[in-house]
Amino acid sequence: MYLAHFGLRQMPFGITPDTEFAFASRSHREGMNLLHFALASGEGFVKVVGEVGTGKTLLCRSLLRELDDTWLAAYIPNPQMDARELLLDVADELGAAEGAKDIPRLVKRVNQRLLELAAAGRKVVLCIDEAQTMPRLTLESLRLLSNLETEKRKLVHIVLFGQSELDDLLAAHSARQLRQRIAYAYRLRHLDADEVRDYVAQRLKTAGHDGRPLFTRRALRALYHRSGGTPRLINILANKAMLAAYGQGSVQVEASHVRAAGRDTEGAFSRPWWRW
Repeated sequence: MYLAHFGLRQMPFGITPDTEFAFASRSHREGMNLLHFALASGEGFVKVVGEVGTGKTLLCRSLLRELDDTWLAAYIPNPQMDARELLLDVADELGAAEGAKDIPRLVKRVNQRLLELAAAGRKVVLCIDEAQTMPRLTLESLRLLSNLETEKRKLVHIVLFGQSELDDLLAAHSARQLRQRIAYAYRLRHLDADEVRDYVAQRLKTAGHDGRPLFTRRALRALYHRSGGTPRLINILANKAMLAAYGQGSVQVEASHVRAAGRDTEGAFSRPWWRW
């Protein structure tokens, strides 16, 4: 497409979460530090909430990538299932699902497997992405796993990644026992104007760009205004703006290209977002 035109090896603004392109914004650094601290402390649940496109899945994958060999990670990317299906998925991730059918037996098999892992010096973390999609009864069933512990520590650490609707789910009276077990919580923030500039530069460099200014200053400001600092929207707008510049034979992306991309993108701000 436009790779050769701009001197790139790969697409710089894909919307699939890719840890190779992970950008260490202040918010993501704070979130990662909290996650490592929470796992080291070994107490309760951890909750990470963020609006659509702020990088929750990328933060989750980056965490899993950073864990050393003492950790065994179970990752549930789509928890929109009933309690038995969720526990079966967890048991399968841990290698403990064989022969288990009902919930009590699943919990027993998982507990046995966790005790084996603990005896071998292994620690277990369960990361649940898109946690806001979980049915209420399924979410509450996580207490069955959080009850699994020795006299010294929890046998499994549970990290919930979700959109703001997860807070609404946990605010229900029926979820109060689970809510009280959330020892650490963090909310991801949008990128500010300086971070948008650095984010674009970092992704272009990772994609093979030589470092010469590709987006003009006005284009970067327009990108910030139209995206509101949401990484996914930045990627969509930047990609379309580069396509527009390529179509005109331009070697630089101008503000007009970003504005045109904004008019063609659902969810983009039609004027500077702060004016709303």
